[in-house]
Amino acid sequence: MKFRLFAYWFAVVNLFVSLHTLAQLAPDNVIQIDGVTMTADSLRAVSDVVVEVKGKNRGTETEYTGVFSMVCEKGDTLRFSCTGFRTKEYVIPKDIKGDLFSMIQLMVQDTFYLPETIIRPLPSKERFNYAFQHWHIPNDQYELARRNTNSYMLRALAYTMPMDGHLAQSRELARQANAAVYYGQQQPMNILNPIAWGQFFEAWKRGDFRKQSNPYLDDSNY
Repeated sequence: MKFRLFAYWFAVVNLFVSLHTLAQLAPDNVIQIDGVTMTADSLRAVSDVVVEVKGKNRGTETEYTGVFSMVCEKGDTLRFSCTGFRTKEYVIPKDIKGDLFSMIQLMVQDTFYLPETIIRPLPSKERFNYAFQHWHIPNDQYELARRNTNSYMLRALAYTMPMDGHLAQSRELARQANAAVYYGQQQPMNILNPIAWGQFFEAWKRGDFRKQSNPYLDDSNY
């Protein structure tokens, strides 16, 4: 029992001695920077500010509240850059006491003036006149909807659409009813009906079977 207690206290003392040795070996110029970036006129938080140590490949970025935290050395130069703000630099003093430092960096908004740019759709007036006369302008959504709801278009779509269950059942019941009327006898054929032939010739003379062009069925208009 005494041996276990001695081993326990020996381990605790050894741990404290190791921590004290590491603290003495740690460089005194290492410091942790905790800060926030704000606007100089309204003291609003500035997010997405790149904070980098100048001359070293090390840095961080502020959060949406403008807060940042990083470890650097005393005497380093911090460079603050963000789109829409002027770039700022801050030199960490070398005579700071301790290893913690808090700071507030004010960012000043900057205005960028871009050169004038003129955008023209065509390089010359002659090209514009030719395009105005010969370019094909597609129809807008209202015109497409109007043509799609035209009676000719709906009729053409109705011919190509397959029958649903209700229509197919009605067509079959009508066929069975028509067949039941002539049950046990030969159904009449209109090919031998003189009245049907007379109606056919009259329709032929009127031109009912001539092919008529429909502008709404032309695919070039879409």
